[in-house]
Amino acid sequence: MLAAAAAWPFAGFARSLGYPRLMEGPMVGAPGPTDITIWARASGALPLQVEYSMDAAFKRPQVTAPVLVTEESDFSAVLRIEGLKPQTRYYYRVLVDGIVDRYQPMPYSTHTAPLGSIDFRVAFGSCAKYVWDRDQRIFDGVMARAPDLFFWLGDNVYADSESPRSIAEEYRRGRGVENLQPLIHSVPQLAVWDDHDFGSNNSDASIPMRDESLAVFKRYWANPAYGLPNAPGVFFDFSYGGIDFFFLDGRYYRDPNSVPDSPSKTLLGTNQKQWLKERLLASKAPFKVLICGSGWSSADGPEGDTWAAFISERTELFDFIRDRKISGVVLLSGDSHVGELNCIPRSEQGGYDLYDLVSSPLANAMSDSWVEQQPERRVRPVYVKGTNFGLIEFRQAPQPTLTFILHDSSGAPVWDPLVLTAAQLRNGVSSWQEKMDPSLTS
Repeated sequence: MLAAAAAWPFAGFARSLGYPRLMEGPMVGAPGPTDITIWARASGALPLQVEYSMDAAFKRPQVTAPVLVTEESDFSAVLRIEGLKPQTRYYYRVLVDGIVDRYQPMPYSTHTAPLGSIDFRVAFGSCAKYVWDRDQRIFDGVMARAPDLFFWLGDNVYADSESPRSIAEEYRRGRGVENLQPLIHSVPQLAVWDDHDFGSNNSDASIPMRDESLAVFKRYWANPAYGLPNAPGVFFDFSYGGIDFFFLDGRYYRDPNSVPDSPSKTLLGTNQKQWLKERLLASKAPFKVLICGSGWSSADGPEGDTWAAFISERTELFDFIRDRKISGVVLLSGDSHVGELNCIPRSEQGGYDLYDLVSSPLANAMSDSWVEQQPERRVRPVYVKGTNFGLIEFRQAPQPTLTFILHDSSGAPVWDPLVLTAAQLRNGVSSWQEKMDPSLTS
């Protein structure tokens, strides 16, 4: 018995804090062609490192410099592995106080981003409420589809609180869901927020603790950036495989939904909107994906908790896309508690059709509010049978193509795919009628 204990590599390292270990994580964050980010939360004020290797046996391991986590950071940190090869799988494990976490001794693996254009898959979803579903088996279905990236589109936790401590506690509970672990250990995660993880239901810029909420968000995600020096927030852009993604902050600058619509009413705020316009102009990608927690269609009405309450600003943005001949824009959103595929036709105004790809919820109740709502065009029947996630496959040849399918909790598709080519997302082209499900045309 004593010999066996002595042979255990971590024997003798127990301290007053107990064995140094991770409490949540590791979670893979935004990757680059030569770097990988790992989020982790430790059991106390301890140094964290990542040991990594190109082989699972760690024959030639390397280790990152230590990062000391503190109570101020809630004992969490984002660890960066640099100097890597593009589009390459790496094995990694986290060292806590210089020791491999005794509760997670086996290595995980993830990958760097490609240097150029490739075919790849993105899974996405929104609305994950821990107290509603503590198992969240939907993530088994996500893993079965083998995405290269996963996007969280808001209501990633249900804090419903103005207490930063409560928001952080919800993150910890959600991050510990057992069926989520394989996904966050291996697939890069990127996120924006919506109302329930920003504050309370339908919250906006008027809440008194928006900066505290932002600080918690930044501690629990590993995004590549958070706003601008002159414009705090959770917005950023991210490129992968030749596609550009624009993650938007729909809460920090948001005017109350109930304010009458006008050119001055804003969801994005002046600086974020200017940033988005400049980044769209600079993009040369065949597809430019705009990601927002709030739905893009007009279905929710003039005081709803979507872009429907901000039609003037939405029109300004869509007119800018048309007038500056910015092609390839596609919209992603969540929040609605149903799966949707809607379209905002713009060819009659000289633009092109803008498709809103909607996945919700990952773990929450379905909604019946959609019954009385009328978006500009429904392209697929509303999916109301249960939790769901979206999957987008990007292909580069023989021409840039995007294929979107909504999947149920088992990973099975719930409707026929939407297939869009980059050529169909150019001024003057109308495509929604040929894309519409026949059951919706009768």
